[in-house]
Parts: sequence; structure tokens; C-alpha cells
Amino acid sequence: MLLHIPGLFDADETARIRAALEQTDWADGKITAGYQSAKAKHNLQLPEGHALAKEIGAALIERLWRNPRFMSAALPHKVFPPLINCYREGGNFDFHIDNALRQPQGSHERVRTDLSSTLFLSEPDSYDGGELVIQDTYGVQQVKLGAGDLVLYPGTSLHKVNPVTRGTRYAAFFWTQSLVREDSQRTLLFEMDNAIQQLTADVPDHPALVQLTGTYHNLLRRWIEV
Repeated sequence: MLLHIPGLFDADETARIRAALEQTDWADGKITAGYQSAKAKHNLQLPEGHALAKEIGAALIERLWRNPRFMSAALPHKVFPPLINCYREGGNFDFHIDNALRQPQGSHERVRTDLSSTLFLSEPDSYDGGELVIQDTYGVQQVKLGAGDLVLYPGTSLHKVNPVTRGTRYAAFFWTQSLVREDSQRTLLFEMDNAIQQLTADVPDHPALVQLTGTYHNLLRRWIEV
């Protein structure tokens, strides 16, 4: 499942974030890449634990936890603290699959990367290239969203970032360990939840809603891992 979640940050907020990012010092993006990914990764990144990355990440997670669409689709259990990257002219990240496990700096807890997320922080017309290219069961998807919008997709997906040929592409990225490991099961639950919400809005007193809601929770109970 590939899901677009719009408007987590508004235009004024993303403009202030970009202004702060333009003034900060960057490290080589390879610092958080695995052995194979490091060969393909050509970008800049704020180090883990960087004060600005922590500030942006905390605001992002707070908003996601209040976003019904994210909560329904991801069914989050643990989240790896968001990281911030920068692609300038020539920057790119060739095809790769994210590491299955991530361990936040200074923590003994590991996060299974069931879902990957990218929050776009630059307006799409401010840079050329830089599309997030994701291979999924429906073919190749190219994603280039407005500033403040997020894309959520399976961590098992082969993906890349096309070379930036003009301007600067800022983004936040992170991984989520879901309560439901299998993507097809999460997708079924998400679609069922959407249908229940639509029925609740259209025919709130329909007797089938009780049965459908019960079936949703029984499926969740069957598939959940804690």
C-alpha cells in the first residue's frame, strides 16, 4: 500500500523549517546507511540526535499520532525517530531496500521497518528531479509531493531518489514498526476501516455496522503482534 497523507505542516511552517535547514551544518548521508546502501547513497543528512532534527521529528510524530489516516493505515507500534536529509544538485540515492531493523542512537530498543515514510519539506517547483521512485505490486510509482505532505509505503519496497538537477530537496524520513507485520493484512484493515467510517457517516444507524466493526476488531486481534 502506498498512501499520500497531505498537510501535516502548512506553507509557513515548512518555509521556517527550510530557513533553519539552510543555516545548519550537514554530514554525509552515508552515516546511517547499511553497507550496500552506502554505495548508492549520495546526499547530505543531519546527524542522529541533532537538535534541529529532534525538534522537527518531535513535531512530526505528534501530528501523526493525531492523524486518523496515518493511524488507520500504519497501526503504529514503534517509530524510529525521524531523520532529515538534503539533496543538492547531483544528489541521488539509487535503488535499494531499507534495512529490516533500525536501532535509534543511544537506545537498546530496535525497530522493525515495516513501513517507510518521507515527509517532503521543499515545494516541488523549487527543484528539478528528486522524485521518490517506488516499485510495488502495481508497478513503478514516482512521488513528488507538496511541502508538508507525507508518503507512506512498505519498507520491503525497492525504491530510489532520482538525481536532483536544480535546487535543493529537503525531506524528513523515518520507519514504523506496525502492530500488524504483513502489508496485505494492514491494507485489508485500512480499507475495511475506511468503509466502516463511510457507512457511519452515510447510514449511522445501519445494524450491519456493529457486525462490521466487530469483524474488524476480530481480524485485528488475530493479526496483531505486541
